[in-house]
Amino acid sequence: MSNNWVFNDLPNTMVLTTKDVLITRKPILFVSHDEDDSMWQFHCGEDVDMDSATLVSLREIVEYDTSVTILNDLPLGWIAWRETESSPWTRQKS
Repeated sequence: MSNNWVFNDLPNTMVLTTKDVLITRKPILFVSHDEDDSMWQFHCGEDVDMDSATLVSLREIVEYDTSVTILNDLPLGWIAWRETESSPWTRQKS
């Protein structure tokens, strides 16, 4: 594993995202670190259609958008969001 990996979770940890992020290449504007199952979710900020939900590795998400690494310490049960790709992240307990 690379020395610059900042997440406590391993790079091959499965995370939830959508085809809007992966295929349509929409920016990640909403992140959740679920308390019940420790699952990370990375979304474009729109309502999630479960038909478009997909699992990828945490590494794939970081490679797609390195700005999410600033959220590496997002506690379980918290969410983060931003208005645009260049906006700062806001964090809140879910």
